[in-house]
Amino acid sequence: MNIQRLGELKTALGECPTWFEEKLWLMDCRAGLVFALNPDTGAVTARHEAPAPLGSFAFNQDGAIVLAMKEHIAAMSLPAGELRMLAHIGCSHPNLRLNDGIALPDGSFITGTMHLAREPGEEPLGGLYRLDTQLKLHKVDTGLGITNGPCISPTNGRLYVADSAAHCIYSYLMAADGTLSDKKVFVNTEPYHSSPDGCCFDNEGGLWTALVRAGSLIRFDQSGVPTHQIELPVKHPTALCFGGPDMSDIFITSISDSGRLSASGPMDGGVLKLTGLGFQGMARPLCRFPL
Repeated sequence: MNIQRLGELKTALGECPTWFEEKLWLMDCRAGLVFALNPDTGAVTARHEAPAPLGSFAFNQDGAIVLAMKEHIAAMSLPAGELRMLAHIGCSHPNLRLNDGIALPDGSFITGTMHLAREPGEEPLGGLYRLDTQLKLHKVDTGLGITNGPCISPTNGRLYVADSAAHCIYSYLMAADGTLSDKKVFVNTEPYHSSPDGCCFDNEGGLWTALVRAGSLIRFDQSGVPTHQIELPVKHPTALCFGGPDMSDIFITSISDSGRLSASGPMDGGVLKLTGLGFQGMARPLCRFPL
């Protein structure tokens, strides 16, 4: 296994690494920037700006970017950068914003909120939202303090979602119409002294997550048993994705200053590339919105 820094890009809050059209894409949420990197050299090959803060993004079938913004889901055309608002979550608060999200296999987009600085016992506002392919927004769960890492298992088809505030990754049964049921705790990461952050699956059904406060990645098998933990040269890794010619490389984003977490090491805020692990991932689905 080899771990290296990919290029010289430094983000305040690097998030949502995504492999698309042979490039690595990611965002700096605090700066409102979306980047494309050469996966071999790390050179920035594209840079797009949207109103900060950003939570997550996915690609639409026409090449546009679907963005989770503070309280809106929007589409940004490329390369023009024109924004079109698609939906509003119907909830507004200074400490509430949309956070992580992905495209689902049916072409819809799922994203959830983070509600910070809550009083003890105060229930979080917002929730988990799914924008269907007819651009109708559905609230599919509530009670998540910091939504992260939504992903679909390739082996059982369940939706997995982390709540970083609760130190838990949950799984749901997702019906064909996108409704959720049978919510279960998959793992609790308190024994690893960290919240879970971004997540993704390998093609064997192993779930990987970034332990954002422990400077490492961890893999759980389908039963929730840890199989691998990899220490990283960054203090606060945030998210990961598989990519590369055979989808066997892992790319990891990190934090230099998220507003709550900060680190000043030589690689903090950078993008890492891991090779030689022996696992493979899958290409992510695309949104199928009529833009």
